Amino acid sequence: MTVQTFIPEQAITLTPAAIQHMAAEVARQEGAAAVRISVKPSGCSGFMYDMELVSEPQTDDVQIQVAEPLRLYVAKDSLEVLAGTELDFVQQGLNRILQFRNPNATSECGCGESFSVTK
Repeated sequence: MTVQTFIPEQAITLTPAAIQHMAAEVARQEGAAAVRISVKPSGCSGFMYDMELVSEPQTDDVQIQVAEPLRLYVAKDSLEVLAGTELDFVQQGLNRILQFRNPNATSECGCGESFSVTK
């Protein structure tokens, strides 16, 4: 049996494309200083990702140093569900999206808006 140590700062990693896109979005939004990510109960599969541009963290947020000048805040109660997630900015045809690659997601709904996690 092995014991894994959970390190909050490693909950989410971002690709260079995601960092570039998110940093540009923060710079474009007046009053924004960072991106906040959380997971909320919703949708037909159980959870959905919630991202917002914010000026400061909420009380229980964990700051993840991604790259200068981008700051990322993650809701503390979402860390377990997000552990090991990679966020990428990808182009699919004419569409560009932020794509979550979450190893904890066991299924997704047909529309891609929500996902489930089996504990």
